[in-house]
Amino acid sequence: MKVLIAGFKHETNTFAPNRADWKAFESGEMFPRPTHGRAMLDLISSVNVPATGFIRSARARGWDLLPSLWCGAVPSSYITDDAFNQICDTIVGDARQGGFEAVYLDLHGAAMSVSHDDAEGELIARVRATVGDDIPIVCSLDLHANVTTRMLSLADGLVSYRTYPHIDYVETGELAAELLARRGQRSGREKLTFVRLPFLIPLNAQSTTIDPARAVYNELLRLERQYDAMLSFCMGFPASDFEECAPMIWGYGERSAPAVDQLARSAGQPQKWRQHVYEAREAIALALERTADTGRPIVIADTQDNPGVGGTGSTTGLLHALLAEGAGRAYPGRVCFGMLFDPDAAAAAVAAGVGAELTFEIGAMIPTWDGWSDRPVSGTFKVRAVASGRVTFKGPKMTGFVAELGPSACLEIEGVLVAVISAKVGTQDRELFRSLGIAPEDMRLIVVKSSNHFRADFEPLVADPERDVLIAKAAGAMAIDPGDLPWKKLPDTILRRP
Repeated sequence: MKVLIAGFKHETNTFAPNRADWKAFESGEMFPRPTHGRAMLDLISSVNVPATGFIRSARARGWDLLPSLWCGAVPSSYITDDAFNQICDTIVGDARQGGFEAVYLDLHGAAMSVSHDDAEGELIARVRATVGDDIPIVCSLDLHANVTTRMLSLADGLVSYRTYPHIDYVETGELAAELLARRGQRSGREKLTFVRLPFLIPLNAQSTTIDPARAVYNELLRLERQYDAMLSFCMGFPASDFEECAPMIWGYGERSAPAVDQLARSAGQPQKWRQHVYEAREAIALALERTADTGRPIVIADTQDNPGVGGTGSTTGLLHALLAEGAGRAYPGRVCFGMLFDPDAAAAAVAAGVGAELTFEIGAMIPTWDGWSDRPVSGTFKVRAVASGRVTFKGPKMTGFVAELGPSACLEIEGVLVAVISAKVGTQDRELFRSLGIAPEDMRLIVVKSSNHFRADFEPLVADPERDVLIAKAAGAMAIDPGDLPWKKLPDTILRRP
């Protein structure tokens, strides 16, 4: 069997300030840069994305691969129509050439373009119109996909990640290959059962390293074995304003109905997804108390400015809180904050060199759904380290991925180490700090611009993940509570705040 393979990744926060044009895809940042044709197989085979797992499984099964386009852009507001149409036209153009018996698409599932709220559904529809009804289409999805009924009806198989932090990229691609193999063993599509949960799940409550999500996914695995089904549960991305933004549970197999029903009952209690969130200064004060007791690092998530969910990576609310609470004076050089997106400050620090002192401001005020973020931090900063910004991840998420941060610097102010970079990259791997001479193991307070992905590499540093990982609230582009957002298209039947 020959399989056409393509990939398109974007998580759309419609409340974020910046749109994704084709340049956003070209820069990649947290994704491999766009690649097309044979070179795509070589690149994707060497990294950890779902297509990597599909390629490995396909080759093991003796399938031939016909590579099309693979591209991704960091989360932001809507994808421009020009960029979306360029992506679709490339993939559909390759599909039009024929010469294959199946299609695999490596998708996110929460993409929205200016003209298409269900961007993945639109892409699948264009591919389906090109290849006809007889050629199977299977897709892998992010756990945060907002899965639509259109996607489910047009594809022969969809399967999503089961971990957040996402450490099962490759395994998910392998599951997509298994879905395709199962489809090939039948005369038609497998029986599909699905149900949508009528409430939004806050992003920080979705971590599968802790309950309730951990227990729900354990139940998914148990039910999958019991009913010989392939199940998926997408908790959704609760910042995409359209009619079908909500969690979806679905399954394939003759006995998928009871499995999906039982999983929906396990996950479908809104109150279990409530979370505790700290105000910025409250989080810092509590962290200082905890680290004094444990002698170990405390990790604080600056979640509303996570570039991985549409944040700009440039806001300063938690940095202001660190300075106001005297964290750096309590533990000089053992408090860090990052990664702060400020290309101008990074360039100035690199030009000045290690040891220089610069009096300026870092960070930026950005418009948010309810006003503006905090003002930049002004003061005199000492340049502790500079770097070119090429970082290879060593943690369990995206192991081996090479991030291009651009000119980067470690700046110290009042004992606080600030990692300043020139690309929008969420803080999900310790190597990001190490590249600037900051050893996370030696820190007492670590503030990361991330929501949950940091847990994979940073949770092992703390004494008690339940008590020593704090979720903090400072102004940014991603609402920690989806009930705070000014929804326009989400129907009233979807509960905004569990």
